[in-house]
Amino acid sequence: MAQVSINNDYSEWDLSTDAGERARLLQSPCVDTAPKSEWEASPGGLDRGTTSTLGAIFIVVNACLGAGLLNFPAAFSTAGGVAAGIALQMGMLVFIISGLVILAYCSQASNERTYQEVVWAVCGKLTGVLCEVAIAVYTFGTCIAFLIIIGDQQDKIIAVMAKEPEGASGPWYTDRKFTISLTAFLFILPLSIPREIGFQKYASFLSVVGTWYVTAIVIIKYIWPDKEMTPGNILTSMQQPEVKTWGGVVTAAMVIALAVYMGTGICGFLTFGAAVDPDVLLSYPSEDMAVAVARAFIILSVLTSYPILHFCGRAVVEGLWLRYQGVPVEEDVGRERRRRVLQTLVWFLLTLLLALFIPDIGKVISVIGGLAACFIFVFPGLCLIQAKLSEMEEVKPASWWVLVSYGVLLVTLGAFIFGQTTANAIFVDLLA
Repeated sequence: MAQVSINNDYSEWDLSTDAGERARLLQSPCVDTAPKSEWEASPGGLDRGTTSTLGAIFIVVNACLGAGLLNFPAAFSTAGGVAAGIALQMGMLVFIISGLVILAYCSQASNERTYQEVVWAVCGKLTGVLCEVAIAVYTFGTCIAFLIIIGDQQDKIIAVMAKEPEGASGPWYTDRKFTISLTAFLFILPLSIPREIGFQKYASFLSVVGTWYVTAIVIIKYIWPDKEMTPGNILTSMQQPEVKTWGGVVTAAMVIALAVYMGTGICGFLTFGAAVDPDVLLSYPSEDMAVAVARAFIILSVLTSYPILHFCGRAVVEGLWLRYQGVPVEEDVGRERRRRVLQTLVWFLLTLLLALFIPDIGKVISVIGGLAACFIFVFPGLCLIQAKLSEMEEVKPASWWVLVSYGVLLVTLGAFIFGQTTANAIFVDLLA
């Protein structure tokens, strides 16, 4: 039987083991309290908060259902119609599942738990650093998208409450920049500072229910549309678009997310066709009260999703810093608190400023969509290639070559998608 020799040596940067341990304390919430190995358990170690499996499912689903949910009808339009969109979605699902299987195998072989630590252990220092930087940039961009969504939905709700024509200028306290900033400072910032996110499971449950409501409204509005809603062209064939705990938790979250995404994407696209807005709720009339409730639920979802995504980004930044510094856990608790507050404030203020001056969520979605391709294709593919190359066998079986070839295919596809989406996002405005 093949033996896998995985590079799990943090000493490449002359780092202490304690620094790696500290980084693990800042990762996503666990569903159990068992240590990874005997040497990790220490009487003086810090206690990690625990989250039940059901709570973890709601946290993961809440993190999944955010900016992408509202953009799915526009994605179906870009793909070329319902048939093309569903085919593309199912094809992506196959790659996502295969990527999760690869990461689960590499996680078991390397005895690591989090995405970035698996990539670091299997592929080495350079790829590990690139992965952590990509996660930080991806979560940063997603946080910007969340703040833009808050502004979009609040604009519509305020227009209904103030009974003013859409686009009309109102009092200063209805200004988009003010409402986004006020909401962010009152709700998002306090939720982003804590070290653990287990408490988010209760709010995550409400926001997940809210996203189900949004999907239900989109479906209902397709079946019984309002008279004033006029759809654009409904594409029915593929066209060339314009240039512009591994198992149960993840499986359950994927099933829920897939159902919500597909229902919203199909019915939202069929309702508005090519005229659908990148944020589908903006395509509905402001005075529709059922849709106004959906907007309120989306705001709630984003308010709880931002801290979760920020937590992941802050964790990789903190992990990189600790690996570089080699700071022991026992000597760093006080400084960790100060660093966490500083990192949170800088992250929060930068995303808020960018969200205030980037009104179109479509541009942000394009950039973070390209990075998502790296997490689905590139890094799992590199992990598979490295894991198979590390097997101690003189004669390679046919399956070995098949798996290595599949890893190369994943990396190639991911690099192509990342390059295309990123180039479109950067140069489409310059060429227009």
